[in-house]
Amino acid sequence: MKAKLDSFDTRILRILTTQGRMTWRDLADEIGLSLTPTLRRVRWLESEGYILGYGARLDEARLGGALEALVTVTLERQSEEALTLFEQAIGDVGEITDCYQVTGQDDYVLRVVVSDLTHYQATIMALSRIPMLARINSSFVLKTVMRRSTQVL
Repeated sequence: MKAKLDSFDTRILRILTTQGRMTWRDLADEIGLSLTPTLRRVRWLESEGYILGYGARLDEARLGGALEALVTVTLERQSEEALTLFEQAIGDVGEITDCYQVTGQDDYVLRVVVSDLTHYQATIMALSRIPMLARINSSFVLKTVMRRSTQVL
């Protein structure tokens, strides 16, 4: 069972989701604690798995990913074996940036980022070679309205 987060912990998490390169001293000043207890809290949040890592947000369009699609996938059957095989197989498709197993009509929603339609077609062909696929459906993203880091509840 996870320990309960207090107001300092949740403030640390909220700040780090938007300002991950902030200095520890600036973080301490922002939350109203001295440096040592702030660092102790950050290290505890990391060791307890609340903070999984740190990373940069990249401009996918500048890196050649001009086209983004949300792809729904339905498998022929939803056995544990079929789900596991599918999840392992998509690991080899580098254009898939996110994969969510979902409820409802489809089994998975994939986020795919490619350079153009030809690249997208090649990606869909790679997906279609995965055994037990019943249906693939795509929607292209016209505009990203909002993308935010994980919300601290």
